[in-house]
Amino acid sequence: SSTSSTCSSTSSVSTSSERSSLTIMPKQKPIANLKLRHVQMDPNYAKKTWELLRNAIHEIHKQNASGLSFEELYRNAYNMVLHKCGDLLYAGLREEVDAHLCSVAAEVAETRDEDFLQRVQQAWAYHKTSMLMIRDILMYMDRVYVTQNNVPSVYDLGLELFRRNVAENPQIRQRQRLILLELIRSERQGEVIDRSLLSSITHMLVDLGINSRAVYEAEFEVHFLETSAAFYTVESQRFINSNSCPDYMRKVEARLREEEERIEHYLNPFTEPKIREVVERELIAAHMRTLVEMEGSGLVPMLKEDKIEDLQRMYNLFSRVAGGRDLMCEVLCAHVRDVGTQIVQVPEEAITMQRQATGVFMPELIQMRDKYMRLLEQAFANDKIFTKSLNQAFEHFINLNPRSPEYISLFIDEKMCRGLSGASDEEVDQIVEKVMDIFRYVQEKDIFEKYYKQHLARRLLLGKSVSDDAELNVIQRLKMECGFQFTTKVEGMFKDISKSALTMEAFRGYLRRNRSPLGGIELNVQVLTTGFWPTQVATECLLPDDVQQCCKVFEQFYLSSHNGRRLTWQTNMGTADLKVAFEKKRHELSVSTYQMVILMLYRDHDYRTFQELKELTGVSPLDLKRNLLMLAKYKILVKIPRTRRVDDTDKFHFNTRFRHKLYRVKVMTMLPSKNETAHSQTLKKIDEDRKHHIEAAIVRTMKARKTLQHNLLLIEVTNQLKSRFTPHPAVVKKRIESLIERDYLERSKTDLKTYNYLA
Repeated sequence: SSTSSTCSSTSSVSTSSERSSLTIMPKQKPIANLKLRHVQMDPNYAKKTWELLRNAIHEIHKQNASGLSFEELYRNAYNMVLHKCGDLLYAGLREEVDAHLCSVAAEVAETRDEDFLQRVQQAWAYHKTSMLMIRDILMYMDRVYVTQNNVPSVYDLGLELFRRNVAENPQIRQRQRLILLELIRSERQGEVIDRSLLSSITHMLVDLGINSRAVYEAEFEVHFLETSAAFYTVESQRFINSNSCPDYMRKVEARLREEEERIEHYLNPFTEPKIREVVERELIAAHMRTLVEMEGSGLVPMLKEDKIEDLQRMYNLFSRVAGGRDLMCEVLCAHVRDVGTQIVQVPEEAITMQRQATGVFMPELIQMRDKYMRLLEQAFANDKIFTKSLNQAFEHFINLNPRSPEYISLFIDEKMCRGLSGASDEEVDQIVEKVMDIFRYVQEKDIFEKYYKQHLARRLLLGKSVSDDAELNVIQRLKMECGFQFTTKVEGMFKDISKSALTMEAFRGYLRRNRSPLGGIELNVQVLTTGFWPTQVATECLLPDDVQQCCKVFEQFYLSSHNGRRLTWQTNMGTADLKVAFEKKRHELSVSTYQMVILMLYRDHDYRTFQELKELTGVSPLDLKRNLLMLAKYKILVKIPRTRRVDDTDKFHFNTRFRHKLYRVKVMTMLPSKNETAHSQTLKKIDEDRKHHIEAAIVRTMKARKTLQHNLLLIEVTNQLKSRFTPHPAVVKKRIESLIERDYLERSKTDLKTYNYLA
């Protein structure tokens, strides 16, 4: 029933629509029969547009783009991309550029060799210009299509096609490379070439790599480096056979500059380290030893002749290659050692010790060191490797001579006695600094200390030093080098001299108050502290009665104000001035105490035998003979018989006819000859002192460590003592054994190579 009603209703509506020409639709019913009409694009639009663009590209390639409307071309390319025809546009571009470059390659391949690179340069320039124009037209495709499809940009596509069609063309590739390399070879041989042309070609190869140097390296750089290596291999052999070492190095410098200029003008900067390595390898590294050892002009002749400019050039060139500086150091140090060894090992038979120390040994060493320090600064740029090697060489040969410490002390003694007279403070500082430079190389500094104290003591006691300031300058430098303990006793010696001067002033006042009980003798005494001075064991010497009385007066004065002290007269260290009336003239003789004692025995005798003099003076036979020979040498005494040695049967006559042009005559003291035991005695004292130093170092170390293995103890002791001397391991072992015997140390019960400290 309801269904029938519905159909009826529908029928009613239908009937109503047939009767009326205008029907109003109900509001709730949507429009269903309205459709949009799309504009249909011409099927040939893309082809026509591309044909238009292709013709424009063709005109651009013919360098005939002045009549083109770039705005219209851009709009056409824009519409093609917009209407999804980018594939057609991109493929057509590739095809058109590819075809054009094929024809360009054919033209370039037919060009003669003399115009070949110019034609390649021209083709490259035209191609770049054309691709820039095409890129502007197809800019929208670059922004949209290229990005969406991940394909090369328009310009990069042009580079890729140029590389494939032109640069890598079999008929172009090899010719281009050979012509480039031939031009470079010609330039190396002195010819003038068109550098701008080469620059264009090399830059083209770099650009064709598209953000890499792969094309440049494969097409040019690898071959350039190979031919360069071959060229320089041949040239280096020719150079080294026909040039001296300095001339060869100048040519190497010139070649390096030339290669730097090539990099600057027409090669890629990244080629610079590679070609530099080739030149350095072929011209320097391959011939280093030949250059260094070249006879007449190598490193050693340059060192001998002070050729600073050539040495600096060699250093700069050799520093460029591995092992170059090491080789120079090796030859330099070997030469320095040879020269230094010749200086320090002069036969003592040929020259006296004093002259060797002051006239040969030290002056030549100072001069030699000044020379090589100057070379180090001016030629070798104060290179640390060279500095270390030179110091090692000096240390080596200076310590070859066991008397080097003694010679240094003798040189200082000579300068302090005479050499610094009239010198300015600046000159004194320079001399002291140079002496200290040599002193630093000495390993056995305790030997130097022993001799320096002996020589300083003599200068102070005899008043021979020309400058106290210079003496104190040396002491201050020694303290800086070796520590305050090294100079403690030396400074005590200076204090004794100052105190002695004050003591003598007081003594003279004492004599004035007591109306000078010395009987006309003027006495000057220097009181020395035992332990500060290198005094010897006082030998017996029988002083004349009047001199002994003077000594007793001084002892009475001194001990009255210094209770508990004991004075021991060191007659072997004294001097005396005697006024003697000879037949023709009066003279004042400056002699040693021993010589004074001898001469005083002739006041009432003209002749004395050696045995008489020996008994009356109490001087040891050895010292007596030395002093008698000196008095005979100055003809104050006449020796019978007149021989150069003193025998026990000899007689000595006082020469009343003595004559001398000077009023004051200084009689020298004979130094011990080299066959005597003075030097060996000094070394024995040094060895004894070393034993104490070694034992002290052992005890200090063991007291701190309590337990220590033998090798470690040896290292510790050596490190502590190396500023004074280098102890021999065998000597250290003996001192350890001695300390064990005296219950300072004991061996470990579990390990015999380990020691324990006993408190």
